Amino acid sequence: MPIARHRSSNHCHGTMERRHLAFFALALTFAMSALSPAFAQTKSAVAPDASSRLETVLKQMDTAAGQFRNAEADFVWDQYQKVVNETDTQKGKVYYRRTGKGETQMAANILSPEPKYVLFADGKVRLYQPKIGQVNEYDAGKNREQFQSFLVLGFGGSGHDLPRQFDVKFGGDEDVDGVKTAKLELTPKAPNVKNMFNQIVIWIDAPRGISLKQQFFEPSGDYRIARYTNVKLNGKIPDDVFKLHTSGSVKTVKGK
Repeated sequence: MPIARHRSSNHCHGTMERRHLAFFALALTFAMSALSPAFAQTKSAVAPDASSRLETVLKQMDTAAGQFRNAEADFVWDQYQKVVNETDTQKGKVYYRRTGKGETQMAANILSPEPKYVLFADGKVRLYQPKIGQVNEYDAGKNREQFQSFLVLGFGGSGHDLPRQFDVKFGGDEDVDGVKTAKLELTPKAPNVKNMFNQIVIWIDAPRGISLKQQFFEPSGDYRIARYTNVKLNGKIPDDVFKLHTSGSVKTVKGK
C-alpha cells in the first residue's frame, strides 16, 4: 500500500482536517478485501462454531468493561484516499476514562506530522490546531449516545452492546503485534452511520477488552486504519489530560 508524501496545498489540508473532525464527530475513533483491493489481510483461522466463539468474546468484553476505569495507548492512524491513492498518517497518544457519571471521555494528542489535540468531554468533540490557532467544535447533542458507542469500540465498551448498534460477525482469530485477537466484523444498523462507514472491523484482545486495531471502511473505498500499542489499563491519568489547553489568540469554529 503506497504512502505518498503529505500534500501541502490549502485545499488538501482543509479536506483532511474535515475528514478527521467528521471521523471523531460521527465515529471516533472498521467486507474487507471486497471494498479495498489495496488492503490485504492474513487469512483468519475461523472457529468451527463461529457463533459460539463470538458469544465467548462478547462475554469477555462484558467482564472487562465492568472493570474498566481508564486506558492510555500510543497510536498510528492511517487515512487512505482511494481517488488519489494516498495515505495520510498521524501518530500520537490517546487517553480514555469513564467518569463517575458513566460518561466516557477521550483525549488524543497528535504529535506528527504536526501537533493537534482532540478532546471529547461533556458531549462535545473539539479539535485544536495550534499551527493555525483554531478550535473546531462539534456538539454531539441528540447523537451523544450514538457517538459514545463508537468512542468506546474496544476501549471500555460492553461486548453485548455491539449487537444493538451493529450486525456482528466473528471473523476468526488473528495475531496483532504478537497478541492473539478476535476479529469482529461490524455492519452499522443506523442508515446515517452506514452512509459514512459501511463496515468496521476491530481486532479485540478479548481478556482485556481492548481493541489493538480498527479499520473503518467508507462507501467510496476510502478507509481509516487505527493501531494501538503500549496499552495501559486502569492506571493514574491526571485530570489535566482531559482539558484542552490552547495558547495565544484562538478562533473557535462550531460545526453543525
